Amino acid sequence: MTGVGMVLLFLLTLATNNRAFYEQNFNWLVGINVAVAAFLLLVILWLALRLTLRLKRGKFGSRLLIKLAAIIGLVGILPGLLIYTVSYQFVSRSIESWFDVRVESALVAGLNLGRTTLDTLTADLSSKTRVAAEGLSRVPNPSAVLALERVREQLGVTDLVLWSANGQALGSSGSSRFDINPERPTPAQLRSARNARVVAQIEGLEEDGSGEIEALIAASQPRIKVLALVSPPNFGFNAEPRYLQVVAPLPGALVTDALAVQVANREYQERALTREGLRRMYIGTLTLALFLAVFGAVLLAVLLGNQLVRPLLVLAEGMREVAAGNLAPKTALTSRDELASLTRTFAHMTQDLSDARAAVQQSMEQVDAARDNLQTILDNLTAGVVVLDEEGRVRSVNPGAARILHTPLAVHMGRPLAEVPGLETFGGGVLQQFERFLSDQAQHEGGYWQQSFELSADGTTPFDEGITLIARGALLPNNERLLVFDDVSEMVSAQRAKAWGEVARRLAHEIKNPLTPIQLSAERLAMKLDGKVQPPEQAILNKSVKTIVDQVDAMKRLVNEFRDYARLPAAQLMPVDLNALVRDIVVLYDNAAVPVRLELADDLPKAMADPQQVRQTLHNLVQNAQDAMAGVPDAQVLLRTRRSDSGQWVRLSVLDEGPGFAEHILKRAFEPYVTTKVKGTGLGLAVVKKIMDEHGGRVDLSNRMTEGKVIGAQVSLSFAVAN
Repeated sequence: MTGVGMVLLFLLTLATNNRAFYEQNFNWLVGINVAVAAFLLLVILWLALRLTLRLKRGKFGSRLLIKLAAIIGLVGILPGLLIYTVSYQFVSRSIESWFDVRVESALVAGLNLGRTTLDTLTADLSSKTRVAAEGLSRVPNPSAVLALERVREQLGVTDLVLWSANGQALGSSGSSRFDINPERPTPAQLRSARNARVVAQIEGLEEDGSGEIEALIAASQPRIKVLALVSPPNFGFNAEPRYLQVVAPLPGALVTDALAVQVANREYQERALTREGLRRMYIGTLTLALFLAVFGAVLLAVLLGNQLVRPLLVLAEGMREVAAGNLAPKTALTSRDELASLTRTFAHMTQDLSDARAAVQQSMEQVDAARDNLQTILDNLTAGVVVLDEEGRVRSVNPGAARILHTPLAVHMGRPLAEVPGLETFGGGVLQQFERFLSDQAQHEGGYWQQSFELSADGTTPFDEGITLIARGALLPNNERLLVFDDVSEMVSAQRAKAWGEVARRLAHEIKNPLTPIQLSAERLAMKLDGKVQPPEQAILNKSVKTIVDQVDAMKRLVNEFRDYARLPAAQLMPVDLNALVRDIVVLYDNAAVPVRLELADDLPKAMADPQQVRQTLHNLVQNAQDAMAGVPDAQVLLRTRRSDSGQWVRLSVLDEGPGFAEHILKRAFEPYVTTKVKGTGLGLAVVKKIMDEHGGRVDLSNRMTEGKVIGAQVSLSFAVAN
């Protein structure tokens, strides 16, 4: 800030010696001075506030620091105030002395003298021009033109032009002879000359305040221009007046002196008008200098006072830190006085205490490391781990628990598990198991209980579909409960699928054998009795035989589907172009009642798939879609291929415009015998799910919605992209 102040003082000094710089930058300089002064005042007030707050807080050494700052500050402030007062009076009186009444009177007198001299020259030339015009009034135009040169020599002028009444040059003498189109008088000037007989004006003395006087004279060429009326030589009706224009240059010395006096008077008046601003500027500069002195004095006082009380402050701060348990290395002063030596001794003592505590902390860190390792293990477990207190409130959970239960258990800390939304049944069952375990621990080998829980997706739980949990509970110290559980839904689903496959295989074997004899026996019976019974009995016989044959065919189709589900071969994965495969399949549905439309991606990569099983799956899905849209006018099946956003999967989707899936079907669609068809077996989507599991992909079912209304169903198959 001192450097800024010195720069401003230099600029102010420069402004007083450079009027143009002063006029252009006066407001900026004053504004910056005021801003600097205000900032310095705020700094001083801030320092005073800090010292006051230190005193109120009872910090050690505050009173001593305030006394030292006050003493040193007064030493700097009092002389500064004295100098400011004297300088203020000096500046105020000095500026007033710059503007003397006698100087102003002399400038005004010189200006009036120049104007009088110019007016005298103008009047003299006007008189002579009028006499010459009267002499020319008795001479006709041809003779008058010849007499112009003689008139110019008599008047001693540089230029002379005779103008007609309509502003046409009749003749000229002097410098205008060489002008093709000399400057003609204006109509207003001609009217004035006709009314007053003679008019005169001075040109070229306009001073605009820019440039030197000599350059101004050379550029404008000051002169006196007189225009006089020349009466016509006779008094006929057609006689027209003429005008004589005379131009005479002004003496150079006179013009120079007149302009110099004019310039000096203008500058004097401008400075006289701004003397109050000059006074304010210099007083503001002095005020800024005072603030700089005060700022320096206060800052010096604080710095010197701080040097004296610094050792005491270091000791006081170190003691407070040690009392608060902070044994970090303390500051020790390097000077050789007694107070600095005391700070070094205190620093050594603190270091000894720190070493003793470091040994204790090392042991604590080992315990913390073991705890962190355990927490890391819990965080990375796929199983869920929950710690409950004796009243069943949640105390700790790991991420696996929230993932399995589809619930952010971390936001329910301190809340009973049985009151977590959607987990009321699970939480109640866990509490019952712990109560049974505590009532008779002898029945539980190993000190824990184990139980399976079926959590259904009934709309009140956070699950999209039902899950099966295997939970284990044990007691912890402090009477807390440990609950560990895992989701075994996929394992149960695999076991169920395997069981259904075994059932399907046995049913296919047991049912298929008697079907053929039944069909043959019915057909033989119909053939033997054909024509041997009365017509009514014959109709009943034919109808019964047809019913037996149709039902046997239906049973055979059911058995075949059971056999396919049980004996589905392992997928032979290879890179497959799904677009080409879809085009081959859709040809088979060209004449179908419900047409099939394609929407295939152009940049679709090859997918790892078994072409034969993909055909089987796609036929199954297209047939289901066509059956769902039976009776829907203008309906069509859409086959769409897309690449996933991650680029790792290829998705094949089958979209229809039917009624969509019911909610209870969506939750159990992949289980065998779950169907909405009257003649369906419920094995179609189960086979699709099994094929996609063999491919390492996934199948997704959903309803197509628009404005809250179902407009159809969508089945999507996701295959891995071929490398």
